[in-house]
Amino acid sequence: MKYKGRFDVSDVLSDELTPSARTLAAVKSEMAKVVFGQDEVLDQVLITLLCGGHALLEGVPGVAKTLTIRALAAAVSCRVKRIQFTPDLMPSDITGTNVFDLSSNSFRLHPGPIFTDLLLADEINRAPAKAQAALLEAMSERHATIDGIRHELSPIFTVFATQNPVEFEGTYPLPEAQQDRFLLKIKVPYPESAAERLVMEAVHRGQPPDRLSDGTISPVLNVEQLVQIQKTLHTVRTDAPVIDYIVKLVRATREHDAVLVGSSPRGSIYLLNSAKARALLQGRDFVTPDDVVAMMNAVLAHRITLTAEAEIAGETKADVLRGVMNKVEVPR
Repeated sequence: MKYKGRFDVSDVLSDELTPSARTLAAVKSEMAKVVFGQDEVLDQVLITLLCGGHALLEGVPGVAKTLTIRALAAAVSCRVKRIQFTPDLMPSDITGTNVFDLSSNSFRLHPGPIFTDLLLADEINRAPAKAQAALLEAMSERHATIDGIRHELSPIFTVFATQNPVEFEGTYPLPEAQQDRFLLKIKVPYPESAAERLVMEAVHRGQPPDRLSDGTISPVLNVEQLVQIQKTLHTVRTDAPVIDYIVKLVRATREHDAVLVGSSPRGSIYLLNSAKARALLQGRDFVTPDDVVAMMNAVLAHRITLTAEAEIAGETKADVLRGVMNKVEVPR
């Protein structure tokens, strides 16, 4: 398909696609009305939602990370809330707190922003570990415990956290346990020249560059329909050789000379699920090795730690994963 600067649903809609794939393509088309030239980012955001996982979006300021999530919420017709992470953020600012109600002479929950469908955790690495840890229970269990009482969250509760890859002053590195909770680490690059020109033209016509105008995006599905699509993920066929391929790739990260800490079994699970979601997104009911390779960097790069010698030598995680892929035989 020749690059036209934005995704066009007509390029992929055909009678051969499954109903789920047609719906997801329509969601992506709506998002592409305001997010130009970021097709791979949009795919990975949808894969995160399909898997019921969470994603860490990494990119410099001004590349539409926040706008992407707001566009997703509009297309899926669900709630979205934002937390601006700061050094003085408290766990109760995330989860909420119980407030005494004089009229009823009892405590009443004042819910925090975590009680939503999509949570945008902006600049998550600017808050200390105690505040970051407040998200862990919600991300893994989809519930929050406040004053000993368990509160259920949305069935599609998804955290999309952002961080700046170049500014480290006043930041707190994410703990390994929290990084491992993110299904994907999505790199948000600068747009290509043609896409950036489309942004300029849209702003020139009066479209706000950093927020959605009313009516810009049409809802394509609702929360209940999304949950039904999520349930179809287990029906995507994955043959034994492909599962073996995933296991060998992940285990190879633990045996690489440049790796201090390799990926855990959670990496294997997430690589399988994201490959299945990618297949579903493309209208297939089976996983290919190409699906696994396409998702490998986004799933595994933030789960491995390089040795000091490798970092001094200038070796990157992408280099390591490329070497792992070259070493493991691709199943036919």
